[in-house]
Amino acid sequence: MSHIRIIGVPMDLGADRRGVDMGPSAIRAAGLSERLDDLGYDCEEASDLVVPNPEEVTDPEERKSRTDLDQKKTKYLPEVEEVSTQLADEAEEAIQENEFPLILGGDHSIAIGSLSGTSRAANVGVIWFDAHSDFNTPKTTSSGNVHGMPLAAALGVGEFEKPEYEWARAAGIVPERVVLVGLRSVDDTERDAVKQSNVTTFTMADIDEQGIENVVDQALKIASKNVDGIHVSFDLDWIDPTVAPGVGTPVRGGATFREARYALEAVAEANDRDSILRSLEFVEVNPILDRENRTATIAVELAETALGRKLL
Repeated sequence: MSHIRIIGVPMDLGADRRGVDMGPSAIRAAGLSERLDDLGYDCEEASDLVVPNPEEVTDPEERKSRTDLDQKKTKYLPEVEEVSTQLADEAEEAIQENEFPLILGGDHSIAIGSLSGTSRAANVGVIWFDAHSDFNTPKTTSSGNVHGMPLAAALGVGEFEKPEYEWARAAGIVPERVVLVGLRSVDDTERDAVKQSNVTTFTMADIDEQGIENVVDQALKIASKNVDGIHVSFDLDWIDPTVAPGVGTPVRGGATFREARYALEAVAEANDRDSILRSLEFVEVNPILDRENRTATIAVELAETALGRKLL
């Protein structure tokens, strides 16, 4: 893996707050390409995907006339579908051309496209570093925001089983190879779905009890068993907001920077041994809420850690 394709997805249609669409620019401004070049990678800066502005999308009154109740309740679903399809094609193309997709969000709804594209033509496991489980569906969501749904969408949970959601499902991913690490905020409406699925979950309490080393070791073993590789999705709100303030949905009690770096060092070590890392994404950096681009800088440091930066 010497060629990296950096794919920016300036998406904020899946979230409540504006600003996360500037996440890819903030991460680039923090020196991502330069740091990866120093590691010996050949980085291709793909153009950011085109994402509609909220002001440009279908008139809200026209949306209300739709007969599909799911789409009435879910905000900007047609636009999310459009961007997800673009991203899936871009990620798949990168892999086919022997490039590594490094995907920059944008809100976490972009993972629908990431998971779809990277899982085409191969079975993929997933490690999901996030404060939230992202397991809501158009019927269970209280907010209507798609960034709370990408895992449910990819796995075909609930109404995501319907034919009209085929674009959102990642056929090469099964729940038994999906691991959520560091949960600390799960909606009542999605809790049952998480429990009834075959995904593996580790809460922050599990990390406190078992230690980050044991939890990540288990996550890697589960996600990488009998698959061709793994996709790592890293939501910056996994880290405690006192450390990474520039996120739209902060939750107290998150991981420390040292725990986050250790987790991605473990991913890098596993990749060195077995070449398991197939794709990587960082999401939910919101520069409007950040301080001195601190959260974007953390994203860059974690990206280079996952891709092999060593202290010694």
